[in-house]
Amino acid sequence: MHDTSTHPEVMPILSPGRHHSPKRGACFMEFASYLAGERWSDHPACTHGTLAHLARLVNDRTSDAGRARLTPLIPSVIGLTTDDPLLDVLLAVRAASAAVPIAAEERQRSQAVGLLVALDVLEHHDGELVAELRELAESALRVAPDADAWARKFIAEVGKARRPGMSPKQCRDIVTGAVDGVARACVADPDDRLVALLTAAVSDTARFVGAPVPDADITVAVPTTVRA
Repeated sequence: MHDTSTHPEVMPILSPGRHHSPKRGACFMEFASYLAGERWSDHPACTHGTLAHLARLVNDRTSDAGRARLTPLIPSVIGLTTDDPLLDVLLAVRAASAAVPIAAEERQRSQAVGLLVALDVLEHHDGELVAELRELAESALRVAPDADAWARKFIAEVGKARRPGMSPKQCRDIVTGAVDGVARACVADPDDRLVALLTAAVSDTARFVGAPVPDADITVAVPTTVRA
């Protein structure tokens, strides 16, 4: 008998949330599990956990029109996985850097703290991708000097002894806050920004694991305007 939990008999439609059956639609990662030939799941083994976390969040926080633009990216995440915890930090930096310039003050401050902690971790690593994301983080903090100053004061009060590194869970919490911050920001193009964020994160992950970078025709330029 054909196991529909492993190989759906219908092509699912990308939609928000978790789905028990492809007949009811699919989130980004459920669709990836389908294309990878894995058991139907929004946490497939084929994709790095933090990248998959970001993909689920972006899937759920974009509009129907924005979500449709994510579909070409789905095959690109299959096989993008590694046990190296540095990737979690890099993806957190990518996400927080998108949120800090535009998020509301409370979210902006927490994301700035995350960026500063991540920058502290990245001081101990080399490489082109690390350098690029370090520069991206520093640029985002320059755009939000008040949040940067608040975060530095907060970290100084907490003390370095309490932040020896970043766990995958901490990185994913930063990603969660970043997506929420972008989705709720007072900007005209939240969909563009969320699609751009996931596209860039997929490219970062591919570069990190040595996989082919997604084709240029599915990448989206990162918007440069910021919240007034």
